[in-house]
Amino acid sequence: MTDMTHDTTLTSWVASAQTPGCDFPIQNLPFGRFRVPGGPESLGVAIGDAILDLRAAATAITWHTDAQWGLTLLGANDMNAFMALPKIMRRSLREELSLALRTGSPHEHALHTCLVPQSQAQMQLPCHIGDYTDFYTGIHHATTVGKLFRPDSPLLPNYKWVPIGYHGRGSSIRVGPQSVKRPLGQLKGDAASPELGLARRLDYELEIGAFISQGNELGDSITMDQAEDALFGLCLLNDWSARDVQAWEYQPLGPFLSKSFATTISPWIVTMEALDPFRVPFTRPEGDPQPLAYLDSPINRERGGVDIQLEVWLQTAAMRQAGQPEVRLMRSNFRDAYWTLAQLVAHHTINGCNLGSGDLFGSGTQSGPNPGEGGSLLELSHGGQAPLTLPDGSRRTFLEAGDTVVMRAFCERTGAARIGFGEARGTIVG
Repeated sequence: MTDMTHDTTLTSWVASAQTPGCDFPIQNLPFGRFRVPGGPESLGVAIGDAILDLRAAATAITWHTDAQWGLTLLGANDMNAFMALPKIMRRSLREELSLALRTGSPHEHALHTCLVPQSQAQMQLPCHIGDYTDFYTGIHHATTVGKLFRPDSPLLPNYKWVPIGYHGRGSSIRVGPQSVKRPLGQLKGDAASPELGLARRLDYELEIGAFISQGNELGDSITMDQAEDALFGLCLLNDWSARDVQAWEYQPLGPFLSKSFATTISPWIVTMEALDPFRVPFTRPEGDPQPLAYLDSPINRERGGVDIQLEVWLQTAAMRQAGQPEVRLMRSNFRDAYWTLAQLVAHHTINGCNLGSGDLFGSGTQSGPNPGEGGSLLELSHGGQAPLTLPDGSRRTFLEAGDTVVMRAFCERTGAARIGFGEARGTIVG
């Protein structure tokens, strides 16, 4: 599935795209929405430490017909309409952008005036998010958390048969860096009655977000053979959680106020085309049930997974005041997810539920199988029983005022150019 845009020898006339460890080389080209102070919102593509303003680029040079159609939509600031285009047209624009931005392009002079430094840009939500569904695909997270409440049976009987999900709150999704206010909610301690108070067990959840490209009509379903085309791209997602509010409210219908107060995503959508070199086989552990037929396909078995390394970093207020950088708390990999993105699409629509362009899926917390790979403080602190000791000597079981959580992700393998996702950053302000 790879093409000339993934060529590891490609370089860009934007020199910063060749910086070692750069998240946005020419092989990536993710989409985002931004504005500069005093200016209008515009859609752009990240390249090195800059943004190619697509509103300006649409008329700066003459583009190929298919690419011009996509750029017309992007130049008009309509990301959702562009996402809904057929994949062949989106791929055509990717190829044209790659040609225009690579070293030796005849368009360097004209497009150089369309660049905006990322440091000067205020990032916005990349598209209109009509609906948000959060899933629970991280089996290691589900097992570890389940053991805290059900030591003898951590996974419920349906977990290995059905992709578990719930309808989330799209209106409270924001692009990082975000200031997160500690939420109020009902808390139930040892007293007979609950009390209303500020959450004391505030946590993050490390997730992947997946944006839908083309949806389906109400009553129709998206099959596994169609599901890959229904995915536009991925971002990082922090599904902040008030654990003590959640513990009291979640039965019998699941999370509500404990999740809807804030969700932070990274600003850039890394397209599925950019991720082609990092697709991996989907397999189930020996002895586990195989997916039902509507959740299975040859291409999903061959390349349904995505190899993405995920990290969470933390900086306390005291560390920030002392000039100390963030410290990494963990690392995991999205390839360990128990369900693939295509399976989430197929399952979400099997009952005829209609998806729309720009809808967002959360993957659920992505933890690894080994100690220290938990995607939340709930796991890393063993439910608050084993505080983490940070380099400055401070300790954490859950988040405190002034704590900044930074999520990062990248893909790398031999024979492919490393690409990254940027950051999903948020700070607790109370």
